[in-house]
Amino acid sequence: MTGQSVGIILLYVVIIGAFYLIAIRPQKKKEKEHQALVSAVEVGDSILTTSGFYGVVIDMTDEVVIVEFGSNKNCRIPMKKEAIVEVEKA
Repeated sequence: MTGQSVGIILLYVVIIGAFYLIAIRPQKKKEKEHQALVSAVEVGDSILTTSGFYGVVIDMTDEVVIVEFGSNKNCRIPMKKEAIVEVEKA
């Protein structure tokens, strides 16, 4: 191996390391925060969905929550927990 080959390999390692620090690491941190938010949801909490709807959780299973929207108590929609963006405890 010549000195030039080692320099090119080192440059690739630096570029990949920078890409990891700039793109991948913050995304994983954001995913962990969202998982913690979703796992903390309980019945009676007010939530904001990715669609921009505000509602109240009235029932839940492992993957699905049933949310009541608006003042009309008949508007109950099942949705995935991943669609929750914000939680306000009851």
